[in-house]
Amino acid sequence: MTVPAGDSVQDTIVARATPRGASALSIVRLSGPDAIALVDGVFAARELSEQDSHTAHVGYIGRENAWIDQVVCTLFKAPNTATGEDIVEISCHGGDVASDAVVRLMVAQGARMAEPGEFTLRAFMNGKVDLAQAEAIGELIHAQSQRAGRISLAHLRGRFSDELGQIREDLIQLVSLLELELDFGEEDVAFADRARLVSLLDAAATRLDAMTGSFRFGQALHEGVRIVIVGKPNAGKSTLMNALLGFDRVIVSDVPGTTRDEIESHLEYEGVRFTFVDTAGRRETHDAIEAEGVRRSEEAELGADLILHLIDLTRPEDVSASSSDGLPRLRVGNKLDLVAGPSAASDFSFKVDVAISAEAMRVGSESVDELMARIFEATVGSVGQAEEHQVVTSQRQQEHIRAASVAIQRVRSVMDSGGSGDMISSDVREVVDEIGAVTGEITNEDILDRIFSQFCIGK
Repeated sequence: MTVPAGDSVQDTIVARATPRGASALSIVRLSGPDAIALVDGVFAARELSEQDSHTAHVGYIGRENAWIDQVVCTLFKAPNTATGEDIVEISCHGGDVASDAVVRLMVAQGARMAEPGEFTLRAFMNGKVDLAQAEAIGELIHAQSQRAGRISLAHLRGRFSDELGQIREDLIQLVSLLELELDFGEEDVAFADRARLVSLLDAAATRLDAMTGSFRFGQALHEGVRIVIVGKPNAGKSTLMNALLGFDRVIVSDVPGTTRDEIESHLEYEGVRFTFVDTAGRRETHDAIEAEGVRRSEEAELGADLILHLIDLTRPEDVSASSSDGLPRLRVGNKLDLVAGPSAASDFSFKVDVAISAEAMRVGSESVDELMARIFEATVGSVGQAEEHQVVTSQRQQEHIRAASVAIQRVRSVMDSGGSGDMISSDVREVVDEIGAVTGEITNEDILDRIFSQFCIGK
């Protein structure tokens, strides 16, 4: 996508706003200065241009003796619209035939097919949303859990932007006073309260650090967490998979090598979508199919956010073996119920990260909560309880907020060393600019291209 410029922002754009396929309704959306006039030319009902904004009108659309469908045209007049432009939403009967015909009709009338994300881009360019809110729209559409949806909605409502905006506004006022001092340098006049600057910088650093610390959680919420279960044959991988899911997803057998291919399934825990992958048992084999399963198991580890390395506690040689490949790994000792002695769990505490009985979990006599808590801590961290409006959800946001935090540290260092006012002012200005880049007060065409090209057409 290329950010519209010049005359292209005056185009009237059109696209379907609903997915393809059978449905009760299908919506075609137009936005732009000629949206109402273009629809009026093919809508056999009242003149939309003469109607009040935010009203709906029923009629046939098409041309005389070639009507396409009976539709509902919902009218939104600028500037109080989602994009800040005139918008008409045409609700057709579901399916692709009518809506595709309406889109072709509107293009023939003079509309242009919208680029991916162009409706939201126009909302940003017309000041209806800031950049963080625009990103939140895309994240809300693709949210994989209720908590991810709540966080995206908090961002869309502007709570994330408001917090950043308050930090930025306070610092702008102080940097303005610092720069005023530079203009009156010869008079040795102090306009900026240094103690207040220190207080604001420290408070800003605390809030920004909380945001950057939440990024791991934000990523997990929107991208999910991939957990690969590995181990030797009959270590209990499939039993553990079934126990975690709460139903028998995988065939369990005493015969080694039962699992040949990767088997995936999902569950939601603390608002995060976890994908668990059961893999073939690791061993030397002459069976070509099983060998391929082992190879795929090894390959799956490379794409895992965490490897659950299942170890049979009844086999001392497996317990003492260690992995030193540097991959994120949680060593889980299984079959604790088959190891004699009431202190068995503590006996293995220095050899595995956690000791369990997958079979006891599967039949419900033991809870999976302890293991899931360990998995959550290893992948998401302890920020899962963070304030939802403070959670950073994109790499772009994280980079700018981290840069702002680094600039604050530099300001404090300059102040502690008695640095000059112009040095302090320059670094505070950098903090202001980095925060502004998150919400879009400061941006460039490449950034806009990267963000809005990921949206679907019609949004």
